[in-house]
Amino acid sequence: MEFALSEEQAELAATVRTVLSKQSGSTAVRAAIASEDGYDPALWATLCEQVGVAALAVPEEYDGAGASFFETAVVLEELGRSLAPTPLLATVIATEALLAGGTDEAKARLLPRIAAGEVATIVLGDGPVLDADRAAIVLALAGDDLVELTGATATWAESMDQTIRLAHLDRSAATVTPIGDGTAARARAEVVGPAATAALAVGLCDRALRMTVDYSKERVQFGRPIGSFQALKHRMADMLARLEIGRSASWAASYALATDAPDAVDLTHTAASYCLEAASHLTGECIQLHGGIAITWEHDAHLVFKRAHALGQLFGPPHQHRASVSL
Repeated sequence: MEFALSEEQAELAATVRTVLSKQSGSTAVRAAIASEDGYDPALWATLCEQVGVAALAVPEEYDGAGASFFETAVVLEELGRSLAPTPLLATVIATEALLAGGTDEAKARLLPRIAAGEVATIVLGDGPVLDADRAAIVLALAGDDLVELTGATATWAESMDQTIRLAHLDRSAATVTPIGDGTAARARAEVVGPAATAALAVGLCDRALRMTVDYSKERVQFGRPIGSFQALKHRMADMLARLEIGRSASWAASYALATDAPDAVDLTHTAASYCLEAASHLTGECIQLHGGIAITWEHDAHLVFKRAHALGQLFGPPHQHRASVSL
């Protein structure tokens, strides 16, 4: 059995990584999160127009790429590694919900706009909503209906992790238009959300490990690089093992969702549980093994730690996902 990316998927990952390395370094990420938009519109335009990240899972009949959720997960892993703040997570969940429950008319009207790069989001509960203050397309669940909200007022919600945008949504004056089956849309969104989050967490784990290994080669103590000390080697080897197990779990869940496998829900909860826990552990180790500089604002260690904490709250913490796995 071959469990690896195809040539096309590897090329997609490499392309996204190249774009992010040029346009989303540490300085660019900090500038984006400090901006009024909370992300870099130029980077988002490049990712949508040159790579087609928002169009990957959109069928060709709606101006999409006709790929699958797995290809989207490949992109999310790269975004997780870079920490780039983009609206892709919210857009992906809204897209999958629309595909699962939207009417033909709604799909024909909204999916081409999403594929072209318009930001979309979906309201799943009573709390803050991902990217609601910059979304052009806002979907929501109202009883058994999937609805489109027009004219809702969004107010940015300050959060610890500045790379993931949240907003409070006031729907009191909004126009509500039913556009499909809310039950099917909810079922899809509630499984795609954790799977997408797991993919982001895998990329984050990779970032934390690479930062730690690179620093251990540079930092000298007692006349030798700290990476040569056996105790630290063991800790970094454990970080690598957790990363690779998490990546395998994430890929398995994403592939199951892409192919509508019968065990997709269980695999997704398993992946979310493991990847989110791994992200918390690896980013904690990243801070510990960087020593004093890791707690300074100028170093990126606090950014990876905050991202890990935020990912663990978006769609439930690891223990909730473990409890949701069928026995």
